[in-house]
Amino acid sequence: MAAGDMASTRLGARRQHLRPLKRRGLVLLRLTAIIFALLLFCEFLIYYLVIFRCSWPAVKTSADAGGLGTPEPVLRVMFLADTHLLGTVRGHWLDKLRREWQMERAFQTALWLLQPGVVFILGDVFDEGKWSSSQAWADDVGRFWKIFRHPPHVQLRAVAGNHDIGFHYQMNTYKIKRFEKVFNPERLFSWKGINFVMVNSVALEGDGCDICSGAEAELLEISHRLNCSREQEHRPQECGDGQQLPASAPILLQHFPLYRRNDANCSGDDAAPPDEKYTPFKERYDALSQEASRKLLWWLRPRLVLSGHTHSACEVLHGAGVLEVSVPSFSWRNRNNPSFIMGSITPTEYALAKCYLPCEDTVLTTYCTAFGGLVLLTLVHAGLVASPFHFGWNMLRKFKTT
Repeated sequence: MAAGDMASTRLGARRQHLRPLKRRGLVLLRLTAIIFALLLFCEFLIYYLVIFRCSWPAVKTSADAGGLGTPEPVLRVMFLADTHLLGTVRGHWLDKLRREWQMERAFQTALWLLQPGVVFILGDVFDEGKWSSSQAWADDVGRFWKIFRHPPHVQLRAVAGNHDIGFHYQMNTYKIKRFEKVFNPERLFSWKGINFVMVNSVALEGDGCDICSGAEAELLEISHRLNCSREQEHRPQECGDGQQLPASAPILLQHFPLYRRNDANCSGDDAAPPDEKYTPFKERYDALSQEASRKLLWWLRPRLVLSGHTHSACEVLHGAGVLEVSVPSFSWRNRNNPSFIMGSITPTEYALAKCYLPCEDTVLTTYCTAFGGLVLLTLVHAGLVASPFHFGWNMLRKFKTT
C-alpha cells in the first residue's frame, strides 16, 4: 500500500507539474494563431475585401443606342500614377519593403479581380531615375517587374515623369532612352479602335532645346496622322495611301497636368489637403505652361486627358469641355488613401470610375488594436492583470450587494 500511495503521489505531482506547461503551450498556440490571422488579414485579405467593391463603369455602345451591326468593343483600362519605387539614396529598406509590398498586393489583387486589358502608369514610376546609376537603375527595373508582373495578354505601358528622367534641366537623351528601353517608346498606341497618345510632358519646356524640338515634331506628326484618320475623305492627297489610324478622337496621357492655376476647384476625399489647394501652380514645374497646354489641345484635339504628378485627385474641364482627370498616387508613401482610375472605353465613348485601395491608417490601427489586445491577454494569463470580465463581474456583484 505504501509503495502504491507513493506512486500515485508521484503521478499526481507530475500531472500538476505538466498542467502549467500545457496551459502555456495552449496560450502560445493561440497567440501564434491570432498573429497569423492578423497578418493574413492585413497583408492579403484586406486588399480583396476593398478592391472587390470596385466594378467597371458602364459605357454606352452603338447597340445601346439602337444601332445595327457589330457592337463596339469595350476596352477595360486601369490608370495608375506616381508609384515612386524607392532607390538606393532616399529609400530606407523598411520603407521600401512596406510600400512596395502594398503596391504589389494592390496591383496583383486588382489584376485578378478586375481583369483589365491595358494598364497605363502616368509617370514617376521610379523615385530616383533622374540620378540613379546604371546598376541602381537595373535593380529598380527588376523590382518593378516583380511588383507589376502581369500575364502576356495584358498590355502595360508608362509615360515618363520628372522622377524617371529628371526635370528639363536634368533630363538627357541617355535617361530618356533607358526609360524607353524598359517601356515601349512609341508615343501613339492604338488598340481596339482607340487611340492613346503618350506624351513626354517633361520635354514640353518650349525653349527650343534639341529634345524639346524633337518631342514637338513627333507630336505634330501624330497630329497629322490623327487628322488624316478623321478627314481622309476630304484630304486624300495630303494623307496618302499609308496605314490609317482608327477614326477616333485620342485619349491624351501624360505626367504633368495641363495648365491650371491651382487645385482650388478640386474636391473629393483624395483631393489636395486644404492647406495646399490654393497654392499657385508654377508653370513647367507643377503643371505644363499655358502655351504647351494650348498646343496639345489644338494639335491633338483629345476627348479625354489623364495626368499624374500632383499625387492628388482633380477633374478639370479645358477648352470646349475636354475633361482632364488627375490620377492620385498609387503608393502609401504619397498618400494615406491611394487609388486608381478604371476606364471602360470604346472608339466613341468612355466611362470612368475610381477604385480606392486600403487606407494605411486602417491597417496600422488594426495592428495596434490587435497588439494591445494580445498584450492584455498575455498579462491576464500571467496573473499580472485581473481579467476585465472577472473585474466587471466583481464590480457588478458589489453593486448588487450595496
